[in-house]
Amino acid sequence: MEIVLGEQKRKDNRAVAIWLLIGVGMVVIQILLGGITRLTGSGLSITEWNVTTGTLPPLNQEQWMTEFSKYQQTPQYRLLNSDFSLSNFKFIFFWEWFHRLWARLLGFVFLIGFVYFLVTKKFRQEMVGPLVALFVLGAAQGLVGWIMVASGLDGDAVYVKPTKLALHFIFALFLLGYTFWFALKLLVPRNEIASNGTLRKWSVSILFVLVFQLVYGALMAGHKAATAAPTWPDINAQAVPNGMYKTTDGWLNFINNKLMVHFVHRGLAYILLLLVLIWSFKAFKVTGTSLLRKTRWLPITVIFIQVLLGIGSLLTSPGIIPSQWGTFEWLAQLHQLTGMFFLLVMIFMFYLNKRNSGFHN
Repeated sequence: MEIVLGEQKRKDNRAVAIWLLIGVGMVVIQILLGGITRLTGSGLSITEWNVTTGTLPPLNQEQWMTEFSKYQQTPQYRLLNSDFSLSNFKFIFFWEWFHRLWARLLGFVFLIGFVYFLVTKKFRQEMVGPLVALFVLGAAQGLVGWIMVASGLDGDAVYVKPTKLALHFIFALFLLGYTFWFALKLLVPRNEIASNGTLRKWSVSILFVLVFQLVYGALMAGHKAATAAPTWPDINAQAVPNGMYKTTDGWLNFINNKLMVHFVHRGLAYILLLLVLIWSFKAFKVTGTSLLRKTRWLPITVIFIQVLLGIGSLLTSPGIIPSQWGTFEWLAQLHQLTGMFFLLVMIFMFYLNKRNSGFHN
């Protein structure tokens, strides 16, 4: 009887984990759609936050003209896109609408799955609280998204504020990591947890630096700071560029000064690369579990790809043409995708070396 119950528990855990991993995939797509929305300058094309009525796009010419008229009242249109035709507007409207639609689909998938597993009693009692927190976090992310959009609709702003963009991005990544961690707790067998204190500490160090790096990646995007120094390995022919610190701005230089943001983002990348090299050296020296041995090559491989994509993005940034998708945009999107994958890899490595506690498959 105990064997039967244990097998049923594993099946239930696996079903819930698959649902969570579908959510992870959808969050990744949602973040990528956010990147496309940013790169195409589409984020301010929808000037209202209608949770239900905004599901459908305009369906006739009159509705399109109404939405276009609202956009024409924004600073972005008046100061940047005053030559836009209705066709131009439809293009940027699509990406913002699709970004919002995918967020609604993500919420729908979560809610339907949650109700189904709750009714069929596939959740264990200790799962319900964290999953409710996951739902609240998702709802908060939608609110943060609107706060970000609203920051670009007043005054003389032609884009959203970089700090609000960074906040929106980090909330999304936290949602991604939280969901992935929960799935790991249901999928990874207890005997695959290595509980290696050394690797655990180095994984924490990498994740700590990575959080700041991701914040600065978002600030880079918000400030469009790649073009401030499109050279490598130097920064505009200097190791420490002039003009990255204005005494009147003080600590605000670290979030508002393009060159400072650029300099910090590069510096953190080098620190991360060094930390991952050390982690990999130590990981290949330990015996570990079979799962750790099969996957310990991932961090160093992914971060090298990430660094190369970052360099490629910098070097191609002078070729940016407004409202056109080119080499820079492709590399920037791949850079963002690899950054998310690196985050998931390091969460996975930390999980494999965490202290053996909590519920498992």
